[in-house]
Amino acid sequence: MSTEQIILGGGCFWCVEPVFSSIKGVVEVVPGYCGGHINNPSYHQVCTQNTGHVEVVRVSFNASKIGLKQLLEVFFATHDPTTLNRQGADVGPQYASVIFYTKMEQIATINNVLNEVKNLLSDPVVTRVEEAKTFWVAEHEHHEYYLNNPYQGYCQVVIEPKLMEFRKRFANLIKA
Repeated sequence: MSTEQIILGGGCFWCVEPVFSSIKGVVEVVPGYCGGHINNPSYHQVCTQNTGHVEVVRVSFNASKIGLKQLLEVFFATHDPTTLNRQGADVGPQYASVIFYTKMEQIATINNVLNEVKNLLSDPVVTRVEEAKTFWVAEHEHHEYYLNNPYQGYCQVVIEPKLMEFRKRFANLIKA
């Protein structure tokens, strides 16, 4: 199996994780933090907006079953890449739209999809593309948050509508 990884920041990792976890060919999705300047940050430290970290998910995928291009198309369709450091009511640099590439070969695909998105949208796209440095795994309570807390208010009001739209638009990519 040819497994690759990409690290994606598209708002709160609670929202991003259930989308990518349900895609065929995705082997593992781990919430965490990337892009900052302190070692092993905690959720509370990242929320102070002083660490430089972004809430992200590390997506491990079987490249023979799903391509990076398809994953990036889902990424751009399930968050707003035109709002700087914001997704809906979630505001701050930890909610930035960012793609952390894990190998140089990913850059061409990332740039191609990014250019397609820029051509489709009327507002400027603010998604950053950066090399993945250290990925810090989030605390256990943030793993599978939606799955473990489906009736929590944020899950009902923010995540569930996003998942419903994703399932409708990308039904062909969803695991059985």
